[in-house]
Amino acid sequence: YPFSRTGQNLLNTITGLILDRQNYLMGFACYFINTDKNIITEYPFDVQYCSNCSGVPKNYQHSLALAYAVKEINENPQILPNFTLGFHIYDSYDNAQRTYQATMLLLSATERLVPNYICNIQNKVIAVIGGLDAEISLHVATFLDIFKIPQLIYGSAPIMNDKTPGLFFYQMVPPEELQHEGIISLLLHFNWTWTGILSMDNDQGEKFVETIVPLLFKNGVCVPFIHRFPKAIDFTRFEGMLQQVVKIYDVIMDNKANAVVYNGKSFAMGNLLWLQYIPNIEEVKSKPKGIVWIMTAQMEFSLIPVQRAWNLKIIDGTLSFTMHSTALPEFRSFAEKQNPFSTNQDTFIRQFWQEAFDCVFPDTTMSDVEENICNGKENLETLLGTLFQMDMTGHSYSVYNAVHAIAHALHALSFSRDTERSMVDRVGRKIRGQDLWKFHYFLRNVAFNNGAGEPVSFDQNGIVATGFDILNLIAFPNNSFLHMKVGNVDHSASPDKILTINDEMITWHTSRHINFLFNFQVIPISVCSKSCYPGSSKKKKEGEPFCCYDCISCPEGRVSTENDRNECSRCEDKFYPNKKHNFCVPKSISFLTYKEPLGVSLACLAHSFSLTTVLVLGAFIKHHDTPIVVANNRDLTYSLLITLLLCFLSALLFIGKPGKFTCLLRQTTFGVVFSVAVSSVLAKTITVVLAFMATKPGSRMRKWVGKKLTNCIIVSCSLIQAGICTLWLIFAPPFPDIDMFSVTEEIILQCNEGSVTMFCCVLGYMGFLALISFTTAFLARKLPDTFNEAKFITFSMLVFCSVWLSFVPAYLSSKGKYMVAVEIFSILTSSAGLLGCIFFPKCYIIVFRPDLNIREQLMRRKE
Repeated sequence: YPFSRTGQNLLNTITGLILDRQNYLMGFACYFINTDKNIITEYPFDVQYCSNCSGVPKNYQHSLALAYAVKEINENPQILPNFTLGFHIYDSYDNAQRTYQATMLLLSATERLVPNYICNIQNKVIAVIGGLDAEISLHVATFLDIFKIPQLIYGSAPIMNDKTPGLFFYQMVPPEELQHEGIISLLLHFNWTWTGILSMDNDQGEKFVETIVPLLFKNGVCVPFIHRFPKAIDFTRFEGMLQQVVKIYDVIMDNKANAVVYNGKSFAMGNLLWLQYIPNIEEVKSKPKGIVWIMTAQMEFSLIPVQRAWNLKIIDGTLSFTMHSTALPEFRSFAEKQNPFSTNQDTFIRQFWQEAFDCVFPDTTMSDVEENICNGKENLETLLGTLFQMDMTGHSYSVYNAVHAIAHALHALSFSRDTERSMVDRVGRKIRGQDLWKFHYFLRNVAFNNGAGEPVSFDQNGIVATGFDILNLIAFPNNSFLHMKVGNVDHSASPDKILTINDEMITWHTSRHINFLFNFQVIPISVCSKSCYPGSSKKKKEGEPFCCYDCISCPEGRVSTENDRNECSRCEDKFYPNKKHNFCVPKSISFLTYKEPLGVSLACLAHSFSLTTVLVLGAFIKHHDTPIVVANNRDLTYSLLITLLLCFLSALLFIGKPGKFTCLLRQTTFGVVFSVAVSSVLAKTITVVLAFMATKPGSRMRKWVGKKLTNCIIVSCSLIQAGICTLWLIFAPPFPDIDMFSVTEEIILQCNEGSVTMFCCVLGYMGFLALISFTTAFLARKLPDTFNEAKFITFSMLVFCSVWLSFVPAYLSSKGKYMVAVEIFSILTSSAGLLGCIFFPKCYIIVFRPDLNIREQLMRRKE
């Protein structure tokens, strides 16, 4: 199809882009030099090329890399000292028929095509470096598999199945699985969880989509759209295909996905360039925006000549995976020396020169139109990077390593003891066909350092052991570009560490003529929903992919400390969420201590009541001969006052840091002492009743009145409680414990009761004694006596029972140190009730009304 050299006719440009290729097949022959005669031969540069076909100028570097590697090996006396490497290059034209023809020409090793016949034994092909694209390599393998000749692939690997050949593939690029892992790691690194996929409409594109999409879903990345570029333009259906591309444009530009993974052939970048011109030729629904294109390693930043003036802004900021490469300064010098007027053996260079510099040689001018004449003074360094680069690209570096791998394997074969006789015969010194089997062994196990000093070797699957580089493409207004290495994918690292990338080195999309603007310092966003900040979690939207969600605040007791948490989590045991639920705060250690107001107040109260009890006891002892003391059973009174003193002091065991000893004493001491106190009150009540009944004439109750009965009541009732506490201490003793969960903000140091049942038994028995005392006192409250204690005991036991009945719900509803405070308060209140109700009326008479504390007054009142 004719098209203008200088015009920008879109149809012509698309035609050149889609239909024209330059895809090399490279075959190697091995020549033996008779060292006895000291013959030195130049390496042959045998090519077959279509001079009337337009191609991709940048691909010319692949043939230069091949020629440079062969030249480097042939000039190195340490490698193949008795051999000279030669090569043939054929163009596949990206066509199966022409590929088969080129492969047979390689195998024939002559300019004449004679199928299944080797015309030149000396120029026997021992290896083939396949084309850039997978289909080419697969077509070549159809013939190479028959002759057991290895093929070293420097482009994408073909899709293999049980019916396809390819037994002797050697892959000069890392495995697809590593690239997939690298893409996923890159997306997760920048949190691009809403990412589209664009691929070519071929088997490779279909395989890529089938493989990558499940991996993306597995790693939390959603794919809102998947589209495929048409294979080639069929002009009978051009309008329909254009509408298909318009649809792709609208979907990409209208979607929230600002990052798109683009997988295609080596020339696929050209397809992407003309996507930006769609709004100029068709009506579209969406406005253009900046896209971060993530390109796979099979693609190169190469264009055909008619695209040299096309704007590159659409691919500005692109991140591209590429085969790892290292600069070779000698190759740059080698490329600079290339000139169509001084290089005779290279028949590619004239076509390359015309396409790259947009000129024609005088002898190829086919019209009277004045053309730009090629004079050989053109400088390769002035070419745009999309047409040619002075430094090796990833694909060229793979070709370079492939040549060295063949040479080193052949070197190992030639010097092996096992194959020396079979390799060089006595007459012709040529490579026999059977040696190809052994050559595979040496090629699979080859390991060497190339000219850049980097190690090269194959794994057990025949795949080169290397990783990927990650390049950042920076486009300039003059249609030139710079690609900068910003990271790499390490094949030897663990899956979670394969990606290394420097965010600060990346230049993002900077177009000022589109609505979506990427700032140099801001990483582009490609998500379905905005991030859920710490303190909230994601809630999936019904009917939408899992990457689309709403944000909800964390519930009480839970926290999220990172963005986009699927659910809020609990803090560790020693931490609790802050009010915003966005980080965990260390819990404070809590126990009732003397250093806080509550602990000091209760301790002071306990000491005050203890002192009051001592004063009451002192008053009773001082006035022990007075009628009011004698009438109320002095010994029983002293016993009750001492017990109450111990009750007040037992409260102090509950204050302070819980320890093993204090935990054992707390509840047991409290239970036993209070049982003695309540038993003493019960004994007092029974003594009052028996004393009244004994005053009746002829009563038999007099023999029960006395110390024996009271002592028996106190001892027996107390021993039962002591027995319960002893069993408690033996089978399930209390122990120091830490409560992490009762109070959100505190770690509570407490005494674990060991057995809740035993604790309830202690309280229940004490309540039982109190109930009997209250009932007995209540029945005896109206007995005629001047100093009838039944009335005071009734009221005191009413206070006692009320306190401990209130204690149960208050204790169960409290947490932490407040549970301890409730029990201390109950101990002090109930003990104070007994002390006040029983003894304060008597103390009042002893201290303030001694005139009432005489026998005459007592007898007068009784009358």
